[in-house]
Amino acid sequence: MHFSAFSKIDSAAEIICEAKHVTAFTGAGISVESGIPPFRGPEGLWSKYDPIVLDISYFRMHPEKSWSVIKEIFYDFFGKAEPNNAHFALANMEKNGLLNAVITQNIDALHQKAGSKTVFEFHGTSEYLTCLDCGKKFLPKEISLEKLPPRCSQCGGLLKPDFIFFGEQIPPEAHAKSFREAEIADVFVVVGTTGEIMPASLIPREAKERGAVIIEVNTEKSKYTNSITDIFLQGKAGKVLKELSEKVMKNQRDGK
Repeated sequence: MHFSAFSKIDSAAEIICEAKHVTAFTGAGISVESGIPPFRGPEGLWSKYDPIVLDISYFRMHPEKSWSVIKEIFYDFFGKAEPNNAHFALANMEKNGLLNAVITQNIDALHQKAGSKTVFEFHGTSEYLTCLDCGKKFLPKEISLEKLPPRCSQCGGLLKPDFIFFGEQIPPEAHAKSFREAEIADVFVVVGTTGEIMPASLIPREAKERGAVIIEVNTEKSKYTNSITDIFLQGKAGKVLKELSEKVMKNQRDGK
C-alpha cells in the first residue's frame, strides 16, 4: 500500500472511517503509561520475579508462595493503575461507532474502566477470583488478602485469580470471539504488542489473511511490522491513539 498523499495518521483515520468493522488488538504496551510494566524485557516483571509463580502446577503445590507474589504484583500494585489516553481514545471511538471491539491480552481491566463495552479478554482478568473447587467467583475487595492463600467462603477451596496461568487453556469464549473478530474485521488496530505470545499473536495474522488492513501503534518495531503491518504509527500509545481518534472523529463530523 502507498500513502504518499497524506500523513500516516491521516491515512489511518481515513481507512478507519471507511471501514465496516474495526477491531483493536492490544498488548502490554498500552498499559505501560498507566504504570504497569510489561512482563518481558529488561524492565519487565520477569526480570524481578520468577515466572514459575504463575505456573498452574506450582500454584497448586505452593499456593502461599505464589499468592505472596500475586498479591504484590496484581492487587497491591496493579490495583492502583488508572486508564491512560490510549484506553480512553479507544473507548471514545467505540462510543462514536468507529470501533466495534477490543481484543486484549492484558488482564488489568483498564479498557473497561475507560468505558469500552465490547472487550474480549484473551488471557482472562485480575478483576475476579475463582474457587478451584466449587467455581464460585469473588471480587478481590470481597476477599481478605491478609492471610494467604485466600480461601473460598463457600467451600474452603483455594482461590485463584481469573487470568490464565502457564499450563492453562485460553478461555473458550474469549478464544472463539477473538478469532471471529479476525474473520469479520476489515481493519485491525494493533497496539502495544510484540507479536510474540502464542496463540494470541496469531489473531492479527488471521485478520490479515482474511483481508484486513493492519494499523500498528508501537514504540518499536514488532514481529508484525515488516510482515503484516500496512501502516506503522511509531510512538507512545497514549499520544498516537489520542491523535488518531481525534482525526477519525473529525472526519466523521465532516462527513469524510
